[in-house]
Amino acid sequence: MNCNYSRMNRTYTVVFVCLLASCAMAQSKKKVAPERLINIDFNVEKGPLNTMFKECVGAGRANEGLRTDWQQQLAYVRKECGFKYIRMHGLLTDDMAVYAQDKNGNPQYNYMYVDVLFDFLHSIGMKPFVELGFMPSQLASGNKTIFWWRGNVTPPKDHEKWAALITNLVQHFTERYGEAEVKTWYFEVWNEPNLDGFWAGSQAEYFKLYNYSANAIKKVNPSYRVGGPGTAGAAWESEMIDYCIKNATPIDFISTHAYGVKQGYLDEFGNSGTVLDKNPMSIIGDVLDSRKEISASSKPNLELHYTEWSASYTPADPIHDSYHEAAFVLQKLKQVGDAANSMSYWVFTDIFEEAGPRFTPFHGGFGMLNTQGINKPVFYAYQFMNRLGNTELTNRDQSSWVCKDEEGNVQAVVWDFTNTHPGDSVNNQRYYVRDLPSKAKPKVKLDITHIPAGTYALEIYKVGYRSNDAYSTYLSMGKPAQLTKLQVEHIKRQNDGAPFLKEIVSIKAGSVFSRELDTRENDVFFLNLVKL
Repeated sequence: MNCNYSRMNRTYTVVFVCLLASCAMAQSKKKVAPERLINIDFNVEKGPLNTMFKECVGAGRANEGLRTDWQQQLAYVRKECGFKYIRMHGLLTDDMAVYAQDKNGNPQYNYMYVDVLFDFLHSIGMKPFVELGFMPSQLASGNKTIFWWRGNVTPPKDHEKWAALITNLVQHFTERYGEAEVKTWYFEVWNEPNLDGFWAGSQAEYFKLYNYSANAIKKVNPSYRVGGPGTAGAAWESEMIDYCIKNATPIDFISTHAYGVKQGYLDEFGNSGTVLDKNPMSIIGDVLDSRKEISASSKPNLELHYTEWSASYTPADPIHDSYHEAAFVLQKLKQVGDAANSMSYWVFTDIFEEAGPRFTPFHGGFGMLNTQGINKPVFYAYQFMNRLGNTELTNRDQSSWVCKDEEGNVQAVVWDFTNTHPGDSVNNQRYYVRDLPSKAKPKVKLDITHIPAGTYALEIYKVGYRSNDAYSTYLSMGKPAQLTKLQVEHIKRQNDGAPFLKEIVSIKAGSVFSRELDTRENDVFFLNLVKL
């Protein structure tokens, strides 16, 4: 009896364990998300790749552009990321020594510093997206300033003298660089005049400044391009167009700014907290609204330039240093598509002194590179995009680009963007400053059909948690307040952008090139397939 009972008990136990295992397997299968498939046909082209992402990049202020380290970093970023234009504040501020008045109040113009800066830009193949501001103190109507370097934000006390300065400056550019070259530039009047910190006047006073500025530029050459209002948060666009039509004021483009955080627009010293917006339409919603406003206006063909954008508007937001920024940027640029003529990332370097010189090597600065020239993850996002071929292939996947070049080589940028921010209860300054290991995501499978038969060299690059992730390396070193030369070299060596996989691939006629990628949250991959 006891023996039979024991056998039966063992039998029931085995059955029960099997049932539990079966249920666990079923539950496990339910939890595993399906593989993400990217299906591409080498012969099905979408068209020329839209390179609006590298049309322009931002910098802090003009005077910083006289520094050797700033110039070295810009030359490097230009070479690796392909930016064509650069926009910065403070071209007319006192530290550029552009304007003075003699004892009789007669204007005196001086462009020595401007020439050094613009000559350097010309030498590396870049063009200025000229922001006209801020106000020279001897021309200013008041003494209100912004930033550590004291940019005067008041209207001119004499609009005729302001216009004369602008005309003289643009004439100087024409004489130095030639009419054909200056025709390719953009002139933007002021920066964020809808914010009190940047403009001490009203909207009407800004429009008056714009009117004088635009006509002063067109006086030199009607073909030169001028626009604005360079506002924060896609403001004043319809009003700007209406004003220009009503007053026969020239306008060639609309410019404005957008950032991916939920609170405020101006944080001069980086002291307030920010929260990354969980809304998937952040930034892109503004861009689409801007395009709709232009299209519905009496000037539907105006260009649209977002002359500042990134995840956050403050120079003390650790998301800028985080690996999350790379995937964020790629996702937003993919969403923008053809809606904007340019999206100018703010900014290329942490050599940026709005709040004064910074005291730590990683402080949440806007830059793609930190002060010592260490590549942040977002730098690699732009480098990868710049390596794409000039023909985009048709692709239904929303988080990738696949392209080919004239030699038949194939390039792909593939990413996962997962907004892991916990929500409004935690500021970016508390969340992204920590070590943030990423979680596994479904594998990504890239299939490309009809690639010409042959032998190819395949390289795969990656950005993500602890992969070309300088900030995590910095954290693992104990966050030293100052970096030694050896520590800088160590961080650069650990995050040098080298491929993590290199192999030779043989593709037979009629076969499919297929590659699986083990993906984690906010990983970014670049695949380069080069025909040998």
